[in-house]
Amino acid sequence: MAEKKTKAETAKSDKKEASTNAVSALDLLEADHAEVEGYFEQYEQVEDAAEKEELALKICMALRVHTQVEEEVFYPAAREAIEKTELIDEALVEHASVKQLIAEIEDMEQEDELYDAKVKVLGEQVSHHIEEEEDELFPEVESSELDLEALGKKMADRKAALLKEAADESGPR
Repeated sequence: MAEKKTKAETAKSDKKEASTNAVSALDLLEADHAEVEGYFEQYEQVEDAAEKEELALKICMALRVHTQVEEEVFYPAAREAIEKTELIDEALVEHASVKQLIAEIEDMEQEDELYDAKVKVLGEQVSHHIEEEEDELFPEVESSELDLEALGKKMADRKAALLKEAADESGPR
């Protein structure tokens, strides 16, 4: 009898572990948001030019991966699940603006006259975008029939692939 109980406990434990490994799509996006907001806060505190440039490039990489995951996986699923699709349209327009600034920052040198200003404006645009997503889009998605855990798995897998691609492109240092 003790052996059967142990197997049942093990099965229950395995099931619990599997469910805790599942990450909601919204939790994944909010974690990305918090990460990039932290990078922007760090950027404001750093004075060393090389550190600033490294941090700015880290911000750009995080945002490129995040926007690609949203555009390829999250937004199409959300568009099918919610009625207020204009929220996704706005987000896509905001992404285009963010991508433009990212490209400009990546093409600049940290010593360039407008470098800090562009990073600051990028931070302001991203902050606005995050606020709108978390306050308007996410509640719509949350109240929909969308399977956020399954979507979160797809998003996490895509993010991992994009990060691996980026690491492979930058090569060993």
